[in-house]
Amino acid sequence: MLTGLLTIPGQGASFSTRSLAPRDRTAAWERALSQVFVGLEVAVEGGRPWVGELTAERLGALQIATEEFGPGTILRSARSVAADPSTHILVRLQLDGTAMLLQDGRTAELRPGSLAFHDARRPYRIVLPTRQRARILMMPRALLRLEEGQLAALTATVVDDAGEGAAALLLPLLCGLVDEITRTPATRRDHLARIAVEILATLALEQASSRPAPALWERITAFAQVRLQDPGLIPQSIADQHGISLRYLHRLFQLQGTTVNAWVRTRRLESAREELARAGAAHRSIAAMAARWGFTNPSHFSRTFRETYGMSPVQWRAAHLGT
Repeated sequence: MLTGLLTIPGQGASFSTRSLAPRDRTAAWERALSQVFVGLEVAVEGGRPWVGELTAERLGALQIATEEFGPGTILRSARSVAADPSTHILVRLQLDGTAMLLQDGRTAELRPGSLAFHDARRPYRIVLPTRQRARILMMPRALLRLEEGQLAALTATVVDDAGEGAAALLLPLLCGLVDEITRTPATRRDHLARIAVEILATLALEQASSRPAPALWERITAFAQVRLQDPGLIPQSIADQHGISLRYLHRLFQLQGTTVNAWVRTRRLESAREELARAGAAHRSIAAMAARWGFTNPSHFSRTFRETYGMSPVQWRAAHLGT
């Protein structure tokens, strides 16, 4: 047990650097955060004495902690992930001051009343420009009931009550509920904690559904691009390859203004069109070229090509090869 991290039966744990010598505070604060959350690294800005305050309580699968610290940086590095391979999801609910949460190539600028999710399975950084206070809720990722692609779209995106969606209604409710949990008798806390988890799951689903995951989208389209010649390239096989549901795959393409089949068909037609214009492919029949690019029916290929480009494959080849 970390020296200074007090565990109180029925009340959780608390820690403060206040009684420590200034030279010992950073290392002690880093150990306390790592013990309460996941493996972390800490850097403190400035040379003036500072104080870190931390309280935490576990309510079933949900942990609620209050952290007061800054200015400084909290880092979940690749080294930290390797040393402590936790898969928990953390939610930072900003109470006072500001924080910047960076993960998966995005930055969430948090102000009082807003929150952001971060995934312990991948590196992240929290930059605290001044002293601030936040609540951190930590839970197993399964409680959010999201697929990995949805989680990838969720991290480091700001959830606040400025819009007209569910967050405008649920975020104030969540903030009030978490405050109530910290004050209510122990006999009611587990029940309220379960309600808080359900609210978080709803907020997470809405936030993830409103944003495609750029990295996942790029992986899926790159995967499909190099397999355009495979007639077996169908939505289900793409979804299976990337560990997501068919429904979520269709949602990703819908958010890009298209469908899976339309995207694949367009890329195949583009590839066939480019090949038709190459002199080195002049000896290939239209049927062979259609089959090469995943069109098993030559008539369907010719009809689709004409509808898309305003001329048949034969006419396109003649126009570009001068035959």
